[in-house]
Amino acid sequence: MRTDIYNWKPISVPEVNEIFSALPVRWFIAGGWALDLYLGRQSRAHADIDVILFREEHLTAFKALSGDWTLYKAEKGELSLWEEGEFLAATDDIWVCKGGDSPWVFQIMLVDTERDSWIYKRERSIRREVSDIFMTTEEGIPFLKPEIQLLYKGGSSGIREKDERDFQTFLPLLEPHAKEWLAASLKRQFPGGHPWMDDL
Repeated sequence: MRTDIYNWKPISVPEVNEIFSALPVRWFIAGGWALDLYLGRQSRAHADIDVILFREEHLTAFKALSGDWTLYKAEKGELSLWEEGEFLAATDDIWVCKGGDSPWVFQIMLVDTERDSWIYKRERSIRREVSDIFMTTEEGIPFLKPEIQLLYKGGSSGIREKDERDFQTFLPLLEPHAKEWLAASLKRQFPGGHPWMDDL
């Protein structure tokens, strides 16, 4: 078990692309970097880098990555080694390093699907076709669409300062249909109201 949660030295987006484009799995950049790939430039500093994988492919990813990397499960505030062949039915976050006490270099976020639909775990009635949850840069790097990334940010148990800043930065850049989808999704998750609804 490791406890050094702030020991991060994230690799770059091109380095993530080099690693994951060689794997037989579907993947997308997520988090703040996904928003910046949509913007086309870096808008702020990023403490880490996130990669989305589908849960149905996570054992394939483990097999492909474990030769070069050490993978840890993040569960209930604790980091424990992800063992070979261990199916992660409930774990959503994987932290990756080179081994030992070396810094964390990227995080994997597992998401659920059903048939051809992505499922938003915090409100499982919110779904979208898998083919419609990502975009691709001119270099061919896939990333989560901004309205979905903002839903993850706004739908968390507490909106962090950087999430609020990202919302204010990227809201004016969203297409009308993306704003409508984000508003409808937040309303479904928070029928009693959400701080972002007035702006949306």
